[in-house]
Order: sequence, then C-alpha cells, then structure tokens
Amino acid sequence: MSTPAVSVCVPAYQAERYLADAVRSVLSQTFTGFELVVLDNASTDRTPEILAGFTDPRLRVVRNEKVLPLADNWNRAVAETTAPLVKLLCADDLLHPHCLEHQSTVLATDPGLALVCSRRDLINEEARPISRNRGLRGLLGRQRNAEVIRKIVRHGGNPLGEPGGALFRREHFDEVGGFDARWRFPMDLALWIRLLEFGDFFGMRDSLAAFRVGRGSVSSQAQRAEYAEQRSLSESLAASPDWPVRRRDRLVGVAKAPGARLRRQALFLLAKVQAEREGNPPIR
Repeated sequence: MSTPAVSVCVPAYQAERYLADAVRSVLSQTFTGFELVVLDNASTDRTPEILAGFTDPRLRVVRNEKVLPLADNWNRAVAETTAPLVKLLCADDLLHPHCLEHQSTVLATDPGLALVCSRRDLINEEARPISRNRGLRGLLGRQRNAEVIRKIVRHGGNPLGEPGGALFRREHFDEVGGFDARWRFPMDLALWIRLLEFGDFFGMRDSLAAFRVGRGSVSSQAQRAEYAEQRSLSESLAASPDWPVRRRDRLVGVAKAPGARLRRQALFLLAKVQAEREGNPPIR
C-alpha cells in the first residue's frame, strides 16, 4: 500500500457510545487517499469489539497496554500516523464527508500554510444540531500568522476550534514536540499557536466537522480550571517577544474572556437539559 496523503488519528478511551459513528464519518470521506489510525487507550468497555467489526483496509487499530494520560495518548496517536498531513479526531466527534478533500487541497497546494481549520457544527449527545457553522469569526480565508495570534489574544477563548476541525503538517507537529501536557483544557489551542510559528493560517468558510457537546467529554468538565488555563495561555502569548501583540489586544481579551466562558457553559448546559429531557443517562 502506498503512503497515504492524509492521516486521521482517533484516540479512543471507553468510547463505545460514539466511536462507531466517528469511524464511519472518516471512512465515508469523498477523499480516498487517507489512513485512519485508532488508538485504543486500554479501554475496558466494548471499544475493542466495536473496532473489530470494521474491515476497511484503511483502518489500523493500535492499543495501549495501560491507560496513558491525555497528552501522552494524543501524542502517541499522532506518532502512529504515516502521512505528511494529519488530523486528530476525538472519538465522540464527526467529520463531514468533504472534510479531508477540501482541507487537504488547501494545505497541500500552499507550502506557506501551517494550519487549516474549518467552521464546525455543534451537536448534542444524539447527534442533533445545537448550532451550525460556528467559529472562525474574522479568521476566514488566508490569514498571516501574526494576525491570527493577535486575534487569539483578543478573543478570550479558542477562536480556532477543536482538533476535529484542524489539519496540520506532521513535520511541524514533531518539530514543536506535539501536545504539551502542561495544558489540559487549552491543549489544542496551545498546539495551534506553536504550529503557527511555521507559517500562515487558512480558515475555511464551510462547516466540515461536528463537535459533540456531551456531558462526559473533557470540555464539559472545563469550568474554573479552563478559565484559569485559558487566561494563563493568553497572558504568556501576549508577553511573548515572538509575536506583535499590543497592550490593547491583551485588554480586549481580558474583557471578552468572561463572555467566551459563559457562552461555552451555556452550550453544555443546553446539551445537559436536552439529554435529561430525552431520558439519556449521564456517561460515566
């Protein structure tokens, strides 16, 4: 088998409820030159059984002998890939059918780009839309990396979005050392910032991924800890001599941060209410 153009890696832990849908969303891509690597983080539920039910030759399953911490597990998932372009998809999220086709075309044809992100839909635990075409306000099209950094600081949250909406170059990922375990909730944003050291950004207008707003996800646990980490990351970015972040940018970000936090909390509250109304038990 020839080397794929794109690798999608899915770190999976106790992922029996949503994993099959995530895998199917990748295998249903209009772009065919990809591999799918699923890393089972020593799950004790039906995750291995579900993966064994797929026979597509583009799928490769790897299993950890013991449970790894989040950053270590995500880094191993990427390390198992073989393509020059990589996407990490959380096991409860989805890709839209044209995602790899559109994103790989942009990144492969412009060597000056380091990161491509798309807008995304927000879905509830039953995969029903909560909100469509979210994210990347003011970040559509080709953007200079320095301007993107300024807009991240001014946003007060994560304007680039979750891993499922991003595509990056494996060589750059290796160069920066992958996901940084010092961060938990903004771990993805911290990586996007490091990758932008190597080139510019492209924001895609179409919604090409779906982020599941569920009660059991890492994001649903993010309250005060997320807020503190986000502020710390923004402050370190604003203070960095590597980027032209102005004092005004920092002050705008400080003012907007509480609103960004409240909007995110409202989404998870809405997902919780919908799930309870439909009689779905919490995921443990």
